[in-house]
Amino acid sequence: MKFERRFGNQKKTNPKRGLFLVVLLIIVLYLFFNADKIIGRFL
Repeated sequence: MKFERRFGNQKKTNPKRGLFLVVLLIIVLYLFFNADKIIGRFL
């Protein structure tokens, strides 16, 4: 019972963490590809 309960809790938290990592990756890639435009505006 305890093992099932732990596994259930782990399953609930993992999708949110995965989604956060995906969003973070998209932001990093967006900044990387638009770095020249962003730097050009500041300079």
